[in-house]
Amino acid sequence: MPITKTSAKVDINARRVINGADADVIQLYPMKHHWAWEAYNVGNANHWLPTEISMQKDIEQWNSPTVLTEDERKALKTVLGFFTTADSIAANNVVLAMYKHVTSPECRMYILRQAYEEAIHTHAYQYIVESLGLDEGEIFNMYREVDAIYNKDAFILSFNEGIFNSEFKTGTFDADQKFLENMIVFSLVLEGIFFYSSFAVMFGFQRQNKMIGASEQIQYIMRDESQHLNFGINIINTIKEEQPELWTPEFQTHAIDLVKQAVDLEAKFAAEVFPKGIFGMNAEGFRKYIEHIADRRLARVGLPAQFNTPNPFPWMSEAIDLNKEKNFFETRVTEYKVGGTLDW
Repeated sequence: MPITKTSAKVDINARRVINGADADVIQLYPMKHHWAWEAYNVGNANHWLPTEISMQKDIEQWNSPTVLTEDERKALKTVLGFFTTADSIAANNVVLAMYKHVTSPECRMYILRQAYEEAIHTHAYQYIVESLGLDEGEIFNMYREVDAIYNKDAFILSFNEGIFNSEFKTGTFDADQKFLENMIVFSLVLEGIFFYSSFAVMFGFQRQNKMIGASEQIQYIMRDESQHLNFGINIINTIKEEQPELWTPEFQTHAIDLVKQAVDLEAKFAAEVFPKGIFGMNAEGFRKYIEHIADRRLARVGLPAQFNTPNPFPWMSEAIDLNKEKNFFETRVTEYKVGGTLDW
């Protein structure tokens, strides 16, 4: 729409995550949602590219007839099959839905960064697949052929239909609740639950000193996704503050039910994909882990725990603690040159 000419200054109190004033252009100041700007700066500081990570040892291990078991090979291919589809769903939601309806300029700045990170993640999966010489058609088509992957994807996509409609607009009670529902599904479920069985499997490889290049890339992806999750939770909580009328008891019950459904789908995914268990992790352990993190997601948006399950994989908490200074096995310069420091 055309920009309205006016001499009036931006009123910070008129800025909201959705339904805010003057969303035609990104005018950062005066800034209201500082957490979004901080997330944008953290994302920039955490920049990485998959091709800077060596896959040579992974290639040798994959081609060895003795290093990996058949269950381990199947597990690696299955998590790649899920990841490739999940990040494309995430990218579509960020670009085609969130950015369109979010009106906070600083939130939009981070959304642009997040969209780029989703592209990097897709690049990483392709880099792993290509490096190992895997069948690209098998991996990238797995969401159509493996029920456990299809069911998770279908669950997410069933909630996107409304806000992806070209005629959908926020500004009414029902529409705003629909957007908030999408954020619950997108942030708490997709990014907060559905990735985590696959993350646990990849860090199982890492703990065994297997497929370390692929695992390192997944570790960087998990760090990015943790930031995406935190941003989504801040979006949800800020909408709750700015439009408290949306957070009805009925909606809270609905949100809890969505998380419960997600836990069941993710536990079934783990049980069906890794029926014998892998690296000491079995179906019961996966369910307990998913229940544990589901309670953590609920707590972050002020909802009561539903499972009260202890964490069976405490080492997963350590997996996120990745310092940039140790990037890429110390084989590449880790700091990126900018502006006047570049040699032309």
